[in-house]
Amino acid sequence: MAGDGSKRKDALAEEVWRHCFGFFMRTRAQRDRVLERLGLTPNDARALSSLEVGAGKVMRALAEEWGCDASNATWMVDRLEARGLAARTADPKDRRVKRVALTPRGAKARRQLQEGMYEPPPELLQLDVAELEQLRAIFERLAPPRGTGDR
Repeated sequence: MAGDGSKRKDALAEEVWRHCFGFFMRTRAQRDRVLERLGLTPNDARALSSLEVGAGKVMRALAEEWGCDASNATWMVDRLEARGLAARTADPKDRRVKRVALTPRGAKARRQLQEGMYEPPPELLQLDVAELEQLRAIFERLAPPRGTGDR
C-alpha cells in the first residue's frame, strides 16, 4: 500500500509540473518581446546570462555549460563579440586558451535582459500577497536564488 501514496505523489507532481510548464509556455510572448527589443536570440540571452565582466570563462567551460560542442560555442561567442557584448582574450597562463568575458556594453545588455525577463506576467500580478508568498517559499526551496548576477 505504501506504493499507492508514492504513485499519488508522483501523479500530483506531474500535474503541478504540467501547470508550471504550461504557464511558462503561455507567457513566452512576453519574454520574446524582451529579446526582440534587445535584438537578442534565446541563445544570445543564455550566453549573456552565464558570462561576467572580468577574467571570463574559457571556451571549453562555456561549451560544457551551454551543453553544446566547441564550434557552436564559438559561433555563439562570435555573435556576441560582433555586437560588442563580449570579448575574447588570451589566458595569461596559456596563451593558446581563450577566455570570454562581457564587455561593459554586454553587462548593460545583460542587466536590461534580466530586468525585462524578471518583469512578472500580468497573471502573476493577479494573485494576492499571501499566494505570492506561498509561491516564493516553494520556489526558493526548489531553486534558491543564485549569485549577484540574478536579482
